[in-house]
Amino acid sequence: MTSTDSQGGPGARPAQMQEHHGKAVALALAAAVGGFLFGFDSSVINGAVSAIQGQYELSSFVIGFVVAIALLGSAVGAWFAGPLADRIGRTRVMLVAAVLFLASALGSGFAVSPWDLTVWRVVGGVAIGIASVIAPAYIAEIAPSKIRGRLASFQQLAITLGIFAALLSSAFFAGAADGGAEGTFAGLDTWRWMLLAEAVPAVVFGVLALLIPESPRYLVASGQPRKAVAVLRDSLHARNPERLVEAVRRSLQREERPSMADLRGPRLGLQPIVWTGIVLSVLQQFVGINVIFYYSTTLWQSVGFDEGDSFTISVGTAVLNVLVTFIAVAFVDKVGRRKLLMAGSLGMVAGLGAVTVAFTQAAVVPGTEDVSLSGVWGPVALVGANLFVIAFGASWGPVVWVLLGEMFPNRIRAAALAVAASAQWAANFVITVTFPVLSQDVSLWATYLLYTTFAALSFFFVRSKVPETNGVDLEDMGVDPAQALARSRQGADPVG
Repeated sequence: MTSTDSQGGPGARPAQMQEHHGKAVALALAAAVGGFLFGFDSSVINGAVSAIQGQYELSSFVIGFVVAIALLGSAVGAWFAGPLADRIGRTRVMLVAAVLFLASALGSGFAVSPWDLTVWRVVGGVAIGIASVIAPAYIAEIAPSKIRGRLASFQQLAITLGIFAALLSSAFFAGAADGGAEGTFAGLDTWRWMLLAEAVPAVVFGVLALLIPESPRYLVASGQPRKAVAVLRDSLHARNPERLVEAVRRSLQREERPSMADLRGPRLGLQPIVWTGIVLSVLQQFVGINVIFYYSTTLWQSVGFDEGDSFTISVGTAVLNVLVTFIAVAFVDKVGRRKLLMAGSLGMVAGLGAVTVAFTQAAVVPGTEDVSLSGVWGPVALVGANLFVIAFGASWGPVVWVLLGEMFPNRIRAAALAVAASAQWAANFVITVTFPVLSQDVSLWATYLLYTTFAALSFFFVRSKVPETNGVDLEDMGVDPAQALARSRQGADPVG
């Protein structure tokens, strides 16, 4: 491909590329609002848990069930999001997710019993699952290959911002209320305001879903090549939209719409690349990252920090998680996916290993089930946990979502991403419900040793099984990686 375009000579290309990239960035940001809601909905219940438990006089098991049930809803939502996206389109599925987020916010905020609150938590979970699939798929499909990693990293960045925003909004309502989190604000229970706050970003997401264009790759797959050319030309300012549409058409190879049946393969019923996505997703959760965000305040209290310090530490960890995500955004297209993941695995092993060693020195407080860390071991555990968050946030948090959005061939992308994301949510549920049992009935050091083991396994899995997708066009996913990368370097990217 030459450096000229239809608007002029060689000097026109940089300006056109800049405009094209700017449009792609704007669309990626719009789609990433789904990730913001993903993080917000996942975290907002935490500030309301104690008040809900007290108001409805719920047992620990029941309130734990109300919190965790959303994760199962997420697995269901992720499973169906891919096939639905292949049937009705990416942007329409975003709109479905926005409606479900809004319904969950309003239903949870005005719940009359713990049982209908549970139902609305499931609805919110389904929306989270849908958002976890559709945002990475859409971003990958509209992004130029040269900046695809950075744009796909917006998903994880948005998730971390959503977690932080939920924490801030809950703190605001608790601080402004009469009686704190268990009091009232403007005549309504404070915890209800915390849950209702989600309605605002849900409406924003719905409006954006109505405004942004459909994925051109979906339009080709659904037999609408002219619309695909129009989106590429008018919305993304691609240099040669007709050629890209033809490349997408060839990569799809068949006239039938994509379906779950396309995932079938010789290894336990699935294609090898699908298994790679599933294992990546499971390992991302089995290192125990959500233990830090779901149980951190309780954990730090149990090892000797007072309640105020424990809350401050949790807030600091959430801020740190946001900040380190920018590292991945900056380097994912420069360093590559595999190197970032392997470096992150080593960092996670170091951090989790430090926590494990610290907890071997823990002693049970007489007359309680709590443990204490004396001397330097409390700070060692704290530093190790935050090193783990840094390593995860700069690598496995965002980069796994980048890979899931781009590593699958065009024909199976949405369906394969749905299966992998469902596995991720199921793994999240397993970690969430087993941590209290393992930490209390086994031991904290053995629990963190298990997470350290999975972190070590993640390094070897990436090294042996995960392909490098940096710089490879989506139309070349699924072909020989060396050949695909060579074609991309020769200028085969029709939209870059």
